[in-house]
Amino acid sequence: MAHRTPPKLQKSDAEWREQLTNQQFDIARKKGTEPPHTGQYCNHKADGTYHCICCGEMLFDSTTKYDSGSGWPSFTQPATTDGVGEVPDSSHGMYRMEVVCTHCGAHLGHVFPDGPAPTGQRYCINSASLNFQNRSS
Repeated sequence: MAHRTPPKLQKSDAEWREQLTNQQFDIARKKGTEPPHTGQYCNHKADGTYHCICCGEMLFDSTTKYDSGSGWPSFTQPATTDGVGEVPDSSHGMYRMEVVCTHCGAHLGHVFPDGPAPTGQRYCINSASLNFQNRSS
């Protein structure tokens, strides 16, 4: 799932700033993070899909969401095999795998190998990088 090619959708920072709130821009475009237990989707339980706040790409399905206790929405796997990419991240003095939207390059969060079955993965995602759509919509 490595993300090595440029994203399909590219915009300038000014164009992203027109579209996103300050928090969304800082997180999705500048690789920030929201404080734990503050995101709107942390305790969200509705049935549906989570999409990229920047481009609308479907990223995660609520059927794979679980309470990891981390303070961020957590998923065991992406909704599709090509919507989410992983990029090595050695910032902040640690090695992690950054999770990005393959369509627009938005920073979503990080993936860790400490999740539950069936994948053993914990996709720890910022609420500010997501937009939820009810399944009935």
